[in-house]
Amino acid sequence: MKKILIINGPNLNMLGLREPEIYGSASYEDLVNHVSMHCAGRADVHFFQSNHEGDIIDKIQTSRGVYDGIVLNAGGYTHTSVAIADAVSAVDLPVVEVHISDIKKRESFRHHSFLTDVCVKTIMGRGFDGYNMAVDFLLAYDAKTRD
Repeated sequence: MKKILIINGPNLNMLGLREPEIYGSASYEDLVNHVSMHCAGRADVHFFQSNHEGDIIDKIQTSRGVYDGIVLNAGGYTHTSVAIADAVSAVDLPVVEVHISDIKKRESFRHHSFLTDVCVKTIMGRGFDGYNMAVDFLLAYDAKTRD
């Protein structure tokens, strides 16, 4: 069974409270339950959330040899962190970038992602189901074919 790490960045712990018109009314715990139920018996999923860039980088760096892939919602760091993109590049693991909302339909400063070019796939605007899609992609992913 593949072991998948799901990393959530800043303010995702505030789901359900922060901008429900964009992110919905479900909580971070609801997200964890939603993805865990989807993955039951199919993948061994582990969750990590931090509001601190260095903690996210440390978690990515220590994932090599431990996990088979990463689902990453870097939150606001998506648009600002070359350092997180460098960590993704360094670990030699397939990483799927996920966003609950469609960042291309939001404020212009959110349109650019430093992660897109270093991730094997980007999923946005699919709500919590985007995480399930990312896990499913990683379960089927073959580095030789690079879908």
